[in-house]
Amino acid sequence: MIEARHLRVLRAVAATGSFSAAARDLGCTQPAVSQQMKALEHSAGTPLLIRTGREMRLTEAGEALVRHAAGILAGLTAAEEEVAAIAGLRAGRVRLVSFPSGSSTLVPTALAAMRREHPGTRVSLVEAEPPRSVEMLREGDCDVALAFRYGTTAVERDAWDDLVVRPLLTDRLVGLVPEGHRLAEADRLGMAELAEESWIAGCPRCRRHLVEVCEDAGFTPRIDFATDDYPAVVGLVGAGLGVAVLPELAVESVRPRGARTVALEPSVQREVVALTLPDLARVPAVAAMLDRLERAAAR
Repeated sequence: MIEARHLRVLRAVAATGSFSAAARDLGCTQPAVSQQMKALEHSAGTPLLIRTGREMRLTEAGEALVRHAAGILAGLTAAEEEVAAIAGLRAGRVRLVSFPSGSSTLVPTALAAMRREHPGTRVSLVEAEPPRSVEMLREGDCDVALAFRYGTTAVERDAWDDLVVRPLLTDRLVGLVPEGHRLAEADRLGMAELAEESWIAGCPRCRRHLVEVCEDAGFTPRIDFATDDYPAVVGLVGAGLGVAVLPELAVESVRPRGARTVALEPSVQREVVALTLPDLARVPAVAAMLDRLERAAAR
């Protein structure tokens, strides 16, 4: 009989490539990992791992088991949480993953409400940008993913068809220029007015979108600096090193010293949502987290 704890260990070994690294990630000993893998192979009736030098490689059977493990573990988590709630336990767990500007704006208000209204529910938070955050949800590594999309292509619009999507807000993008810039006092500006500027770009996904928006305006931006850190983007603009386009949530989370925000025309925006799996959406603690995120966005 294959046990869920053995599947979790197998996924850790597959992700890290060794028993010792998996043990560190799981907070147990290397012999314990080895013992559980032997038990799993015995249950499966076939080898699941092959040692190649210092690393462990999955056999074909091991790859198949890892492929199915995410769905099995997500379903098991949903079942455990729902049964506990039905049994009347005032407890629960929600694993939340969010992109950085969501972590600093929407998440604190939502978590404070969860703690106040459901003190027995434990909520953990890690940061990841989409699409990695969405992958974590599908792989069973989180219960709720705070994500965003620009929705500019059919592929992007259809990418979440298998998930429960809770719309939270529409986040406009704004131009960011140094205080002494020729357009710093403008009420609004078009992207084409920044065609000859030096650009500072954000995360890879935002960077791709920036290039698309600029190309739609008739030019390709000269990106001199790129960083995943929004405060660094604002700091570089404030130092007069270039211009940028950032979501309002990102600007709200940073004090833009030396920089001015200017509205863009036509408006450019992204959709911010909370995502979960259909099975998990029925778990009371997950449903409560989605509601608190929606409330935080409404504020």
